[in-house]
Amino acid sequence: MTESEVLLEQRDGLGLITLNRPKAINALNHSMALAITDALHGWAEDDAVRTVVVAGAGERGLCAGGDIVAIHADAKNDANTADSATGRFWRDEYILNALIGRYPKPYVVVMDGIVMGGGVGLSGHGSHRIVTERSKIGMPEVGIGFVPDVGGTYLLARSPGEIGTHIALTTARMSAGDAIAAGFADYFVASEDLPALLETLRSETADIAIAKFATDAPESALAVGQGWIDACYGAGSVEEIVARLEAHEAPEARAAAAEILAKSPVALKVTLRSLRAARTAPSLEAVLNEEYRVSIASLSSHDLVEGIRAQVIDKDRNPRWSPATLAEVTKAQVDEYFAELGEQELGLVAPEVA
Repeated sequence: MTESEVLLEQRDGLGLITLNRPKAINALNHSMALAITDALHGWAEDDAVRTVVVAGAGERGLCAGGDIVAIHADAKNDANTADSATGRFWRDEYILNALIGRYPKPYVVVMDGIVMGGGVGLSGHGSHRIVTERSKIGMPEVGIGFVPDVGGTYLLARSPGEIGTHIALTTARMSAGDAIAAGFADYFVASEDLPALLETLRSETADIAIAKFATDAPESALAVGQGWIDACYGAGSVEEIVARLEAHEAPEARAAAAEILAKSPVALKVTLRSLRAARTAPSLEAVLNEEYRVSIASLSSHDLVEGIRAQVIDKDRNPRWSPATLAEVTKAQVDEYFAELGEQELGLVAPEVA
């Protein structure tokens, strides 16, 4: 009998959700998103559940993101609308992201190991976000011709200064210290203390239990480098950002320029526009609505198919982007990603504040 891809346990006031695809670093698929959503709705109304905890099976990470091989198949086969399997998955995934962001009970998420893309959507909007010395967190989308989603642009846009812009355009991996500094996590707990923490959560409130095990996070390289990051990434275009990075005296800045120039030019430009819009968006729901438009448009793009091919399918690490350079990307091409979807809009609405 095949074991469930999401394990659910309710005991001692705790609702425990364990992502259970360890061989795939717990990559999220549609059925998993629906199972998590159902559990959260049920526990929100259950007085026997005091705290929800989300963790990943195995030693490698909480969640490596969405199932991009399936996404590649839809994009390659022109099943690239909101009605496609991928479009339906993203719809329900983003609805889940919004639910997490408004969850009425403590939502404790253990961001141990790798947390990428869709894994950030499961964790970054929670109330109690825990990282360890093994945490590696990132939004790698522009490296596969995609654009940060799952509410990622909401988090990135609210990072201090231009740190979020740097993370998005370079696909930089955040350490535990970086994640806390950037607003993606709240507490540092040594991985060896996680079993004891989970046990303590059965008898104590989330705040009290975490306080018993949380310690000072390691230094954040991103926070240390915020001077050059803010100076370079405050520009109004990707081209100007790259020019400032290449001209800056910090070696890290020039390395960042090289990282950016290896990514999909159109995805970079769409991402920067998305980040700037998310900065002034009124709610997570509003950002998710726009991200859905961008994601559906990406399904029709050359670069998403090519990026996944190069990084995941063939693994030649040599994507042939089209357009090939930033200068060749037109405003009209970028605008297409933000076109409204009519009856297929995601349509999330933020609850009214009493």
